[in-house]
Amino acid sequence: SSSCYLCVLCFQLFLVSLAFVYFSKAFGGSYMKSSITQIERRFDIPSSLIGVIDGSFEMGNLLVIAFVSYFGAKLHRPRLIGIGCVIMAAGSYLTALPHFFQGLYKYETSVSHSTSINNTDSILPCLSNHSLAEFPFTISFSPSACEKAAGSSLWIYVFLGNMLRGIGETPIMPLGVSYLDDFSREENTPFYLACIHTVGIIGPMFGFMLGSYLAKIYVDIGSVDLDSVTINHMDSRWVGAWWLGFIVTGTVILLSSIPFFFLPKSLPKQGQEESQSKGTELAITAEQENFLQDEIQDQEEKPLTFQELAKDFIPSLRRLFKNSIYTMMILTYLVSVNGFIGLITFKPKFMEQVYGQSASKAIFLIGIMNLPAVALGIITGGFVLKRFKLGVIGAARVSVTASVGSLCLFFIQIFIYCDKAEVAGLTVSYQGDSQVSYNQQTMISQCNMACSCSVKHWDPVCAQNGITYASPCLAGCQTSTGGKMMTPGMNMSAVLGQCPRRSNCDYNFKIYMALSVLGSFISACGGTPGYIVLLRSIQQDLKSLALGMQTLIVRTLGSIPPPIYFGALIDRTCLKWGTKHCGGRGACRLYDADAFR
Repeated sequence: SSSCYLCVLCFQLFLVSLAFVYFSKAFGGSYMKSSITQIERRFDIPSSLIGVIDGSFEMGNLLVIAFVSYFGAKLHRPRLIGIGCVIMAAGSYLTALPHFFQGLYKYETSVSHSTSINNTDSILPCLSNHSLAEFPFTISFSPSACEKAAGSSLWIYVFLGNMLRGIGETPIMPLGVSYLDDFSREENTPFYLACIHTVGIIGPMFGFMLGSYLAKIYVDIGSVDLDSVTINHMDSRWVGAWWLGFIVTGTVILLSSIPFFFLPKSLPKQGQEESQSKGTELAITAEQENFLQDEIQDQEEKPLTFQELAKDFIPSLRRLFKNSIYTMMILTYLVSVNGFIGLITFKPKFMEQVYGQSASKAIFLIGIMNLPAVALGIITGGFVLKRFKLGVIGAARVSVTASVGSLCLFFIQIFIYCDKAEVAGLTVSYQGDSQVSYNQQTMISQCNMACSCSVKHWDPVCAQNGITYASPCLAGCQTSTGGKMMTPGMNMSAVLGQCPRRSNCDYNFKIYMALSVLGSFISACGGTPGYIVLLRSIQQDLKSLALGMQTLIVRTLGSIPPPIYFGALIDRTCLKWGTKHCGGRGACRLYDADAFR
C-alpha cells in the first residue's frame, strides 16, 4: 500500500539523515580537536587551560543529557534531533566570534613588526653598543591596554561556543540510536549502526584535513600584508586561520538539521509493515532473555503526564544499574575513553615535538591515515558480527581480542622516537653537549655575555653549526642582512627559524605511523561488537535511558578530565615558555621530547 511505501521511504530518509548528522557533528568536533594548537597559541594559554576549553563540550552534554534521553524518548525524537543541530551550529559560530574582536596577532620577535622590507640593516638585540630602550619587544603597555592587546579573556567565547555545541549534540546519539533500533529488524541493527558510524568517521577525516589546510593560512589573512610576516607554518609561534573552520563546520551542521523537522514521531517496525503494527517492541531473542532478569510487560500506550514520568525516573535508574553487564560495560568504556581522548587531543602536538613535524602535517596525517583505519575497523567489526551471526558472547570475545591487540601495539610505540631538537641552553649546551638541566644561567654563555639579552623571549635562529638559538641576541648576532644574522667575532651566520632535526627522523616516524594506524584499525574492530553487547543487555523500555546514562557517565568521567590532566602533565615537560606582550607567561614553545613521550 502507499502508506507502507511511505513508511519505508521515511525510514530510509531517517537513516540517511542520521548518517549525515553523525558526519557533520564529527566534522565539527574533529575540527575543534585539530585547532587546539592554533587556539592555544592565539590566546597564549597553557595546555591545561586548553584542556578545560576542550572539555566544555562534554560539560554542555552533561547539563542536559539525562533529561533529553529520558523525556526525549517519550517526545518527538526526530524533531528534537533537528533542534539540537541548530544549537550546535550556533555554538560553532560563537566559537569563531573572538577573532573579530581581537586585534591583529603579534608574535614574539626581536625584529620590530614595523620594520620596512627594504631596510636590510636593522638593529638586532645584541645591545653591546645600544641601550635597552631600542629593543622593540620591551615596549611597555598600561595593564588595561595590555589585556586588550593580548585579548586574554576572549577564550571564554571559545569555551561557551564549545559548550553550546555539547548541548546541541545531546539528543543525536541516544534518541537517534533508540529510534533506529525500535523500527529496524533486529538482525539489521548492527549493520545499520556500523554504516552510520562509518559515515560518521568520514567527518573527522574532513575535519582534520580542513584543520591541516587552515593551519597553513595565516590567522589575519586579508588584514595584513603577508610579506611582512617573518615566520612560516613550521614555526611554533605561527597561528593558522582557525576561526574560518568554525564558520564552515557551523554551516554544514545547520544544513544537516533540515530533514529531521519533516520526519514522523514513530514508524511501523521493519518486516511488520504489512500488518500495520503500531508496536515498537523488539523481537527478543533467547540469548537476550538470558541477559534480562525482568520480563518486559506489554503495556498499552497511554499518554503519560510529566509527573508520572518523573516519578518513574529513580526506580528506572535503580533497575538499570542492577544490571551487572551494563555496569561492567560502562566501566570498560570509561577506561578506554580516558586514554583515547587524552591521546587524540594532544597527538598533533606530540608528533610536532617528538618527530619534528609541522602542526599542519601532523593534523593532515591523522586525517588521511588514522581515521580511515578507524572507519575500516568499525565496518569490519560490524561485518564480522553479521557474517558469523555472532551473539552477545561472540561479540564480547571480538571486543576483548581487539582491545588486547591494540594495547600491545601502543606499548611498542614507547620505544620509537627521534633525536631531540638541539636548542642551545635548553636541550644542549653552547658547546653542543647534551644538557642535563635547564635554568636561566644555562642560556647565557661567552658568545652572548656582552649583550643585554632577555632569556624570556623566543625568536629562534638556526646557526651554521646546526644548533638552534632561542633568539638572535642569545646567538650573539649583531648585524642582519636580508634575513641572515651575523656574529662578527666568530665569523658565523644564522637564519630565522628553528633548525631541522639532525638525524634522519623520517624512518622512525614512518614506523611510528604504521604502528599507530594498525593500532587504530584493531582497536576500532572492537567498537561495534562492544556497542551491540551494551544494546542487547538492556531491557526494551530502558534503552533510551541506558544509552543516555552511558553517554552521561562516559562524558563526565571519561571525556572531561583527560584533556585537563593530560594537558597539565604535558605542561610540566615544557622547557621554554613564550612571553605575552604584557610580560606574562604565554603558550609553550619547546617541550622536553623524552619526558613528553
